[in-house]
Amino acid sequence: MSKNNITIYVISDSIGETGELIAKASIRQFESENFEIKRFPYSNRISQLEPIFEEINDTENSMIVYTSVETDTREYIKMRAEQLGIPTVDIMGEPMNEIEAILGYPPLREPGLIRRLDENYFKKVEAIEFAVKYDDGKDPRGAKRADICLVGISRTSKTPLSIYLANKLYKVANIPLVPEVPVPKEVYEKDVRRVIGLVANPNKINAIRSERLKTLGLESGASYASIARIEEELEYSRKIFDELGCVVLDVTNKAIEETAGLIIDHMKTSFQES
Repeated sequence: MSKNNITIYVISDSIGETGELIAKASIRQFESENFEIKRFPYSNRISQLEPIFEEINDTENSMIVYTSVETDTREYIKMRAEQLGIPTVDIMGEPMNEIEAILGYPPLREPGLIRRLDENYFKKVEAIEFAVKYDDGKDPRGAKRADICLVGISRTSKTPLSIYLANKLYKVANIPLVPEVPVPKEVYEKDVRRVIGLVANPNKINAIRSERLKTLGLESGASYASIARIEEELEYSRKIFDELGCVVLDVTNKAIEETAGLIIDHMKTSFQES
């Protein structure tokens, strides 16, 4: 092999994307096309490493880039590479050592965590998009697909709860209850464990609705904000909750985080989630 050629072996205890990207970014700085990158994913046992070293030993102008969180694996790669005179780059080792020194406790040493974090990010985006699409009963069919269905009259924190729970990876649909509007059949067909009824003190709802009317430039004395109307709606909602047999939470003096915590605890208990 020509001295201008190089083979970079990427060894990883996960899929090896990080090591390959760093290898590619580095070789591009030399404006060379005479390179080959060989990736060996999920190589976290010594028995898996030895055949790789046999191949590397037969290759001229080679180097190893490795991403491993296991101390034993990293030490073995370093030891064997030194025996064979092959240069190595330990991508994870030095950063983890420095972070450990600063934080004062050891890392988890679990392969593939960044990939799991990326997957959670996309799940979160999907859940938030779901919450927006099925907010305020825009499409009651969302109740069928939702992990959680929030039901309650206007100004019982349904929308902010939906978004908060979406950030916890739950797909949430919320359905407003109005005495003059029939409750969508999808709510009655839903697994009752996934339906959460929301209520609040009439005075609290009155204050919120009055402020809402002001921001819209409307009179605060409108029927929407009257105590009598709110009490009528609350009575109607409790009737619906009794029919459904669902859990009911009073959100009057609770922060969104607190109510969401109660809902998540309920879901974990009901479905024995870990």
